[in-house]
Amino acid sequence: MGNLLRLLAREDAGNSCCSHQKYDVFLDFENAEPCEEERLLYSDVAEVLRGSHQVIHDLQQYKGAAKEIKEAISDPGDEYQRRAWEMVTPLVQKLKQFYIFSNDIEMIVPRILAELCGPDQSPTQHLETQQALVKQFAEILEFTLKFDELKMTTPAIQNDFSYYRRTVMQTRIKQNSATGETGSDEGALIDHQLANKMSLFYANSTPMLKILSEATSKFVTEHKEIPLENTTETLGTMAKVCQRMLENPDLIARFRREETQLFILRVMVALIILYDHVHPSGAFVKTSNVNVKGCVKVLKDQPASSSENLLNALRYTTKHLNDDNTPKHIKTLLAV
Repeated sequence: MGNLLRLLAREDAGNSCCSHQKYDVFLDFENAEPCEEERLLYSDVAEVLRGSHQVIHDLQQYKGAAKEIKEAISDPGDEYQRRAWEMVTPLVQKLKQFYIFSNDIEMIVPRILAELCGPDQSPTQHLETQQALVKQFAEILEFTLKFDELKMTTPAIQNDFSYYRRTVMQTRIKQNSATGETGSDEGALIDHQLANKMSLFYANSTPMLKILSEATSKFVTEHKEIPLENTTETLGTMAKVCQRMLENPDLIARFRREETQLFILRVMVALIILYDHVHPSGAFVKTSNVNVKGCVKVLKDQPASSSENLLNALRYTTKHLNDDNTPKHIKTLLAV
Protein backbone atom coordinates (compact mmCIF):
# COMPACT_ATOMS: atom_id res chain seq x y z
CA MET A 1 0.00 0.00 0.00
CA GLY A 2 2.94 2.26 0.48
CA ASN A 3 3.35 4.98 3.01
CA LEU A 4 0.12 6.82 2.20
CA LEU A 5 0.07 8.36 5.63
CA ARG A 6 3.08 10.32 6.82
CA LEU A 7 2.77 11.31 10.44
CA LEU A 8 5.66 13.22 11.95
CA ALA A 9 4.87 14.44 15.43
CA ARG A 10 6.89 17.33 16.72
CA GLU A 11 6.39 19.78 19.51
CA ASP A 12 4.99 23.08 18.37
CA ALA A 13 7.47 25.35 20.12
CA GLY A 14 5.70 28.45 18.91
CA ASN A 15 2.41 27.51 20.56
CA SER A 16 2.55 28.58 24.18
CA CYS A 17 -1.16 28.21 24.90
CA CYS A 18 -1.25 24.44 24.77
CA SER A 19 0.95 21.39 24.46
CA HIS A 20 -0.66 19.90 21.39
CA GLN A 21 1.62 18.40 18.78
CA LYS A 22 1.64 19.38 15.14
CA TYR A 23 1.38 16.82 12.39
CA ASP A 24 2.51 16.63 8.78
CA VAL A 25 0.02 14.20 7.32
CA PHE A 26 -1.28 12.64 4.16
CA LEU A 27 -4.07 10.16 4.56
CA ASP A 28 -5.43 9.04 1.22
CA PHE A 29 -9.19 9.32 1.67
CA GLU A 30 -9.75 8.75 -2.05
CA ASN A 31 -7.71 5.67 -2.91
CA ALA A 32 -6.97 3.64 0.24
CA GLU A 33 -7.49 -0.09 -0.33
CA PRO A 34 -7.78 -2.89 2.25
CA CYS A 35 -5.14 -5.53 2.80
CA GLU A 36 -6.11 -9.20 2.66
CA GLU A 37 -6.70 -9.48 6.42
CA GLU A 38 -9.14 -6.56 6.32
CA ARG A 39 -11.20 -7.68 3.34
CA LEU A 40 -14.04 -9.40 5.17
CA LEU A 41 -14.70 -6.48 7.51
CA TYR A 42 -14.12 -3.99 4.69
CA SER A 43 -16.77 -5.77 2.60
CA ASP A 44 -19.27 -5.75 5.46
CA VAL A 45 -18.69 -2.04 6.11
CA ALA A 46 -18.99 -1.30 2.38
CA GLU A 47 -22.44 -2.89 2.38
CA VAL A 48 -23.52 -0.68 5.27
CA LEU A 49 -22.13 2.39 3.49
CA ARG A 50 -24.12 1.55 0.37
CA GLY A 51 -27.20 1.52 2.56
CA SER A 52 -26.21 4.88 4.04
CA HIS A 53 -26.14 6.46 0.59
CA GLN A 54 -29.72 5.33 -0.05
CA VAL A 55 -30.84 6.59 3.36
CA ILE A 56 -29.38 10.05 2.70
CA HIS A 57 -30.95 10.14 -0.76
CA ASP A 58 -34.38 9.18 0.58
CA LEU A 59 -34.12 11.64 3.47
CA GLN A 60 -33.20 14.45 1.08
CA GLN A 61 -36.34 13.63 -0.92
CA TYR A 62 -38.58 13.48 2.15
CA LYS A 63 -41.37 16.04 1.67
CA GLY A 64 -43.83 15.05 4.37
CA ALA A 65 -47.62 15.12 4.43
CA ALA A 66 -48.23 18.45 6.17
CA LYS A 67 -50.95 19.56 3.72
CA GLU A 68 -52.90 16.30 3.89
CA ILE A 69 -52.59 16.07 7.69
CA LYS A 70 -53.79 19.65 8.12
CA GLU A 71 -56.81 18.96 5.91
CA ALA A 72 -57.61 15.75 7.80
CA ILE A 73 -57.45 17.56 11.14
CA SER A 74 -59.63 20.42 9.87
CA ASP A 75 -62.23 18.15 8.25
CA PRO A 76 -63.12 14.76 9.82
CA GLY A 77 -64.70 13.60 6.58
CA ASP A 78 -63.69 10.15 5.33
CA GLU A 79 -62.16 11.47 2.11
CA TYR A 80 -59.66 13.72 3.86
CA GLN A 81 -58.83 10.97 6.36
CA ARG A 82 -58.21 8.52 3.53
CA ARG A 83 -55.95 10.94 1.64
CA ALA A 84 -53.86 11.70 4.72
CA TRP A 85 -53.52 8.01 5.60
CA GLU A 86 -52.49 7.08 2.06
CA MET A 87 -49.91 9.86 2.06
CA VAL A 88 -48.50 9.12 5.52
CA THR A 89 -48.26 5.33 5.26
CA PRO A 90 -45.39 5.13 2.72
CA LEU A 91 -43.59 7.95 4.56
CA VAL A 92 -43.75 6.03 7.83
CA GLN A 93 -42.44 2.98 5.99
CA LYS A 94 -39.40 5.09 5.05
CA LEU A 95 -38.98 6.23 8.63
CA LYS A 96 -39.06 2.60 9.69
CA GLN A 97 -36.30 1.81 7.19
CA PHE A 98 -34.16 4.68 8.51
CA TYR A 99 -34.54 3.46 12.06
CA ILE A 100 -33.72 -0.13 11.14
CA PHE A 101 -30.65 1.11 9.30
CA SER A 102 -29.45 2.80 12.50
CA ASN A 103 -29.18 -0.72 13.93
CA ASP A 104 -26.70 -1.54 11.14
CA ILE A 105 -24.56 1.42 12.25
CA GLU A 106 -24.84 0.28 15.85
CA MET A 107 -23.59 -3.20 14.91
CA ILE A 108 -20.76 -2.30 12.53
CA VAL A 109 -19.06 0.51 14.48
CA PRO A 110 -17.75 -1.71 17.32
CA ARG A 111 -16.21 -4.06 14.74
CA ILE A 112 -14.33 -1.16 13.15
CA LEU A 113 -13.20 0.19 16.52
CA ALA A 114 -11.93 -3.23 17.54
CA GLU A 115 -9.56 -3.09 14.56
CA LEU A 116 -8.52 0.56 14.85
CA CYS A 117 -8.15 0.76 18.64
CA GLY A 118 -6.53 -2.57 19.44
CA PRO A 119 -3.66 -2.53 21.96
CA ASP A 120 -1.28 -4.26 19.55
CA GLN A 121 -0.44 -0.93 17.84
CA SER A 122 -0.45 2.77 18.68
CA PRO A 123 -3.19 4.97 17.15
CA THR A 124 -0.62 6.36 14.72
CA GLN A 125 0.36 2.87 13.58
CA HIS A 126 -3.28 1.88 13.15
CA LEU A 127 -3.86 4.93 10.97
CA GLU A 128 -0.78 4.21 8.91
CA THR A 129 -1.43 0.53 8.31
CA GLN A 130 -5.25 0.42 8.18
CA GLN A 131 -6.16 3.37 6.03
CA ALA A 132 -8.98 1.64 4.18
CA LEU A 133 -10.84 1.02 7.44
CA VAL A 134 -10.02 4.56 8.63
CA LYS A 135 -11.57 5.87 5.41
CA GLN A 136 -14.71 3.77 5.96
CA PHE A 137 -15.00 4.92 9.57
CA ALA A 138 -14.69 8.50 8.33
CA GLU A 139 -17.52 7.86 5.87
CA ILE A 140 -19.74 6.60 8.70
CA LEU A 141 -18.94 9.75 10.67
CA GLU A 142 -19.86 11.93 7.72
CA PHE A 143 -23.10 9.99 7.23
CA THR A 144 -23.96 10.59 10.90
CA LEU A 145 -23.55 14.36 10.52
CA LYS A 146 -25.51 14.45 7.26
CA PHE A 147 -28.39 12.37 8.62
CA ASP A 148 -28.76 14.49 11.74
CA GLU A 149 -28.53 17.75 9.79
CA LEU A 150 -31.29 16.60 7.46
CA LYS A 151 -33.42 15.31 10.32
CA MET A 152 -33.14 18.63 12.19
CA THR A 153 -34.25 20.55 9.10
CA THR A 154 -37.17 18.21 8.33
CA PRO A 155 -39.84 18.80 11.00
CA ALA A 156 -42.31 16.82 8.89
CA ILE A 157 -40.67 13.62 10.15
CA GLN A 158 -42.00 13.94 13.69
CA ASN A 159 -45.29 15.47 12.54
CA ASP A 160 -45.94 12.58 10.15
CA PHE A 161 -45.05 9.93 12.69
CA SER A 162 -47.14 11.57 15.42
CA TYR A 163 -50.14 11.66 13.10
CA TYR A 164 -49.60 8.03 12.19
CA ARG A 165 -49.50 6.96 15.85
CA ARG A 166 -52.58 9.02 16.74
CA THR A 167 -54.52 7.51 13.87
CA VAL A 168 -53.51 3.96 14.78
CA MET A 169 -54.50 4.57 18.40
CA GLN A 170 -57.87 6.05 17.45
CA THR A 171 -58.58 3.14 15.11
CA ARG A 172 -57.67 0.65 17.83
CA ILE A 173 -59.96 2.38 20.33
CA LYS A 174 -62.85 2.25 17.85
CA GLN A 175 -62.21 -1.45 17.21
CA ASN A 176 -62.08 -2.15 20.94
CA SER A 177 -65.40 -0.34 21.45
CA ALA A 178 -67.03 -2.27 18.62
CA THR A 179 -65.80 -5.74 19.61
CA GLY A 180 -65.26 -5.38 23.34
CA GLU A 181 -61.83 -6.91 22.91
CA THR A 182 -58.32 -5.48 23.19
CA GLY A 183 -56.90 -4.73 19.77
CA SER A 184 -53.68 -6.33 18.55
CA ASP A 185 -50.83 -5.25 16.26
CA GLU A 186 -51.70 -7.90 13.70
CA GLY A 187 -51.64 -6.38 10.23
CA ALA A 188 -50.16 -3.08 11.46
CA LEU A 189 -47.37 -1.42 9.52
CA ILE A 190 -45.37 -1.06 12.75
CA ASP A 191 -46.01 -2.97 15.96
CA HIS A 192 -46.43 -1.09 19.21
CA GLN A 193 -42.96 -1.91 20.57
CA LEU A 194 -41.17 -0.81 17.40
CA ALA A 195 -43.28 2.36 17.26
CA ASN A 196 -42.16 3.26 20.78
CA LYS A 197 -38.50 2.75 19.82
CA MET A 198 -38.94 4.87 16.71
CA SER A 199 -40.59 7.64 18.74
CA LEU A 200 -37.60 7.78 21.07
CA PHE A 201 -35.20 7.73 18.12
CA TYR A 202 -36.84 10.61 16.24
CA ALA A 203 -37.50 12.64 19.39
CA ASN A 204 -33.74 13.07 19.77
CA SER A 205 -32.34 16.13 18.00
CA THR A 206 -29.34 14.12 16.75
CA PRO A 207 -30.54 10.50 16.68
CA MET A 208 -27.72 9.03 14.61
CA LEU A 209 -25.05 10.68 16.76
CA LYS A 210 -26.77 9.15 19.79
CA ILE A 211 -26.57 5.71 18.17
CA LEU A 212 -22.91 6.24 17.24
CA SER A 213 -21.81 7.54 20.65
CA GLU A 214 -23.72 4.83 22.53
CA ALA A 215 -22.22 2.14 20.29
CA THR A 216 -18.74 3.55 20.96
CA SER A 217 -19.31 3.75 24.71
CA LYS A 218 -20.69 0.22 24.74
CA PHE A 219 -17.61 -0.95 22.84
CA VAL A 220 -15.36 0.59 25.50
CA THR A 221 -17.39 -1.02 28.30
CA GLU A 222 -17.48 -4.49 26.76
CA HIS A 223 -13.83 -4.62 25.64
CA LYS A 224 -11.96 -4.44 28.93
CA GLU A 225 -8.75 -5.45 27.13
CA ILE A 226 -8.82 -2.13 25.24
CA PRO A 227 -8.43 0.87 27.60
CA LEU A 228 -10.72 3.83 27.07
CA GLU A 229 -7.61 5.92 26.29
CA ASN A 230 -6.92 3.76 23.22
CA THR A 231 -10.30 4.65 21.75
CA THR A 232 -10.26 8.35 22.62
CA GLU A 233 -6.65 8.75 21.53
CA THR A 234 -7.50 7.16 18.19
CA LEU A 235 -10.38 9.61 17.73
CA GLY A 236 -8.14 12.50 18.79
CA THR A 237 -5.33 11.45 16.45
CA MET A 238 -7.75 11.20 13.53
CA ALA A 239 -9.01 14.71 14.31
CA LYS A 240 -5.41 16.01 14.31
CA VAL A 241 -4.81 14.25 11.00
CA CYS A 242 -7.80 16.02 9.48
CA GLN A 243 -6.81 19.37 10.99
CA ARG A 244 -3.25 19.19 9.68
CA MET A 245 -4.31 18.14 6.21
CA LEU A 246 -6.68 21.09 6.00
CA GLU A 247 -3.94 23.46 7.17
CA ASN A 248 -1.55 22.29 4.46
CA PRO A 249 -2.50 23.36 0.90
CA ASP A 250 0.10 21.00 -0.56
CA LEU A 251 -1.61 18.00 1.02
CA ILE A 252 -5.10 19.11 -0.05
CA ALA A 253 -3.78 19.65 -3.60
CA ARG A 254 -2.97 15.95 -3.81
CA PHE A 255 -6.66 15.07 -3.90
CA ARG A 256 -8.39 14.88 -7.27
CA ARG A 257 -11.92 15.69 -6.10
CA GLU A 258 -12.84 19.13 -4.75
CA GLU A 259 -15.46 17.66 -2.40
CA THR A 260 -12.77 15.72 -0.51
CA GLN A 261 -11.82 18.88 1.39
CA LEU A 262 -15.39 19.32 2.65
CA PHE A 263 -15.45 15.61 3.51
CA ILE A 264 -12.36 16.05 5.71
CA LEU A 265 -13.89 19.11 7.38
CA ARG A 266 -17.03 17.18 8.24
CA VAL A 267 -15.09 14.19 9.52
CA MET A 268 -12.90 16.42 11.71
CA VAL A 269 -16.00 17.95 13.34
CA ALA A 270 -17.69 14.57 13.76
CA LEU A 271 -14.57 13.24 15.51
CA ILE A 272 -14.56 16.14 17.97
CA ILE A 273 -18.25 15.61 18.74
CA LEU A 274 -17.86 11.85 19.17
CA TYR A 275 -14.76 12.32 21.35
CA ASP A 276 -16.70 14.80 23.48
CA HIS A 277 -19.52 12.30 24.01
CA VAL A 278 -17.27 9.33 24.77
CA HIS A 279 -14.49 10.81 26.91
CA PRO A 280 -15.56 11.45 30.53
CA SER A 281 -14.02 14.94 30.52
CA GLY A 282 -14.93 15.77 26.94
CA ALA A 283 -13.02 17.38 24.09
CA PHE A 284 -12.71 20.93 25.39
CA VAL A 285 -10.57 20.56 28.52
CA LYS A 286 -6.87 21.42 28.37
CA THR A 287 -5.87 17.76 28.73
CA SER A 288 -7.92 16.71 25.70
CA ASN A 289 -6.26 14.89 22.81
CA VAL A 290 -8.09 17.23 20.44
CA ASN A 291 -6.80 20.67 19.49
CA VAL A 292 -10.23 22.27 19.44
CA LYS A 293 -8.83 25.79 19.01
CA GLY A 294 -6.85 24.73 15.94
CA CYS A 295 -9.81 22.87 14.46
CA VAL A 296 -12.15 25.82 14.94
CA LYS A 297 -9.59 28.13 13.33
CA VAL A 298 -9.46 25.80 10.32
CA LEU A 299 -13.26 25.89 10.13
CA LYS A 300 -13.40 29.68 10.32
CA ASP A 301 -10.86 29.94 7.52
CA GLN A 302 -13.34 28.20 5.20
CA PRO A 303 -16.21 29.90 3.34
CA ALA A 304 -19.32 30.29 5.51
CA SER A 305 -21.24 27.99 3.18
CA SER A 306 -18.89 25.16 4.14
CA SER A 307 -18.33 25.95 7.79
CA GLU A 308 -21.40 27.48 9.43
CA ASN A 309 -23.39 24.26 9.82
CA LEU A 310 -20.29 22.52 11.17
CA LEU A 311 -19.63 25.30 13.70
CA ASN A 312 -23.25 25.00 14.79
CA ALA A 313 -22.77 21.26 15.21
CA LEU A 314 -19.92 21.98 17.63
CA ARG A 315 -22.00 24.59 19.43
CA TYR A 316 -25.20 22.61 19.82
CA THR A 317 -24.49 18.86 19.59
CA THR A 318 -21.42 18.49 21.82
CA LYS A 319 -21.84 17.41 25.44
CA HIS A 320 -19.26 19.38 27.44
CA LEU A 321 -18.91 22.79 25.74
CA ASN A 322 -20.79 24.61 28.47
CA ASP A 323 -19.11 22.80 31.36
CA ASP A 324 -17.43 24.96 34.00
CA ASN A 325 -13.98 23.53 33.20
CA THR A 326 -14.18 24.40 29.50
CA PRO A 327 -11.65 27.25 28.97
CA LYS A 328 -13.24 30.64 28.44
CA HIS A 329 -11.32 31.24 25.21
CA ILE A 330 -12.91 28.09 23.71
CA LYS A 331 -16.39 29.25 24.70
CA THR A 332 -15.65 32.66 23.22
CA LEU A 333 -14.30 31.10 20.03
CA LEU A 334 -17.55 29.20 19.50
CA ALA A 335 -19.88 31.95 20.68
CA VAL A 336 -22.49 32.95 18.14
